[in-house]
Amino acid sequence: MSGGHSTYTPTTGLGKWFDARMPLPRLVHDSFVSYPVPRNLNYAYTFGGILAIMLVAQILTGVVLAMHYAADTTLAFGSVEKIMRDVNSGWLLRYLHSNGASMFFIAVYIHIFRGLYYGSYKAPRELLWILGCIIYLLMMATGFMGYVLPWGQMSGWGATVITGFFTAIPLVGNWIQELLLGGYSVDNPTLNRFFALHYLLPFMIAGVVVLHVWALHVVGQTNPTGIEVKSKTDTVAFTPYATVKDAFAMILFLAFFAYFVFYIPNYLGHPDNYTQFDSLKTPAHIVPEWYFLPFYAILRAVTFNIGPIDSKLGGVLAMFGAIAVLFVVPWLDTSKVKSARYRPSYRIFYWLFAANAIFLGWLGSKPAEGWYIPAMQISTIVYFGFFLIVMPLLGLIETPRKTPNSITEAVLEKNRGGSGHPAGATASPETKG
Repeated sequence: MSGGHSTYTPTTGLGKWFDARMPLPRLVHDSFVSYPVPRNLNYAYTFGGILAIMLVAQILTGVVLAMHYAADTTLAFGSVEKIMRDVNSGWLLRYLHSNGASMFFIAVYIHIFRGLYYGSYKAPRELLWILGCIIYLLMMATGFMGYVLPWGQMSGWGATVITGFFTAIPLVGNWIQELLLGGYSVDNPTLNRFFALHYLLPFMIAGVVVLHVWALHVVGQTNPTGIEVKSKTDTVAFTPYATVKDAFAMILFLAFFAYFVFYIPNYLGHPDNYTQFDSLKTPAHIVPEWYFLPFYAILRAVTFNIGPIDSKLGGVLAMFGAIAVLFVVPWLDTSKVKSARYRPSYRIFYWLFAANAIFLGWLGSKPAEGWYIPAMQISTIVYFGFFLIVMPLLGLIETPRKTPNSITEAVLEKNRGGSGHPAGATASPETKG
């Protein structure tokens, strides 16, 4: 899909002069105007564009907020309150930035789950998937460090707890913790380091996003059927077809975003963060931001004791393992069929996994006591079981449905309202073997 002769033709003398020296307009035209995309993309495929818009919004609002923020433990909390009260539209900038982080993660989770459902990680898109996982990892680091900057109770104690888990790593654990903190406890050096890294990492994310989009344009987009493009009839031009659909989805998403900003701006936050950090007063229940809660539940599932299970190091390894396993998904899934649309058994396990991920997030918000602990441990087993057991084995024993011969055939059949495949449709080469 990435090949083919460029259709861009400069129409002015200046355009021809510029194109001969730096063909940037040609690159934009070939990448975002005439670029062919599968004709059957649904709205689940619009979140890549939404994520690009959210990244730009986060960088812009973050840069302006940084102009008024003071990275000093004696001033940080007050500077945030000053932004809210004294800076022109400061309240709007802060709410856009804080809620924008949540919207960013909502969009990226939908993007990831769409990839898992339609097999967007399968060959030849392994590197595309890995780059996406790197972006996600950088997002998590950026979000964690940004959460510390308001210097509220949950910010400071969250940093204390999370960095404390690094001490479980043999030999280098204490060194890593001291490197992150800039000392032996959360203090001014910690805030300075987190502010510097929080400012830097979004630009690193933008760089990896460029590589991600580049890789996408080389191998081409997947589609709900999981069938590769075979002819020009399988595709449409990116503009106006995909851009109109993306624009409509963006408008709906931004309306959802605006509802949180203007009506419930603190709904996704924690009330304790409106109290300045005090190292002598520990909150009753320390929790990270909502988008970290599933991994926090996995961390505590192994860390806290029930029966023979009790390991701080094991908790840290499980938490990082829950992220690391995403990097090897392309090699864990043994099925020749990409899309869950033609894999009925996988589809059942997929939705169970999605429900379990949401349940893990809910458990992460609860105290580590009573029945919550065994529930966390069972859910953790289910989480890893999906990747390490279901994906490898199901691909070997599952009998997938027949796939259409082409994207066009699937679209025409859908338009005819058929429930099955056209007469004479046979399994594509992807379903054989």
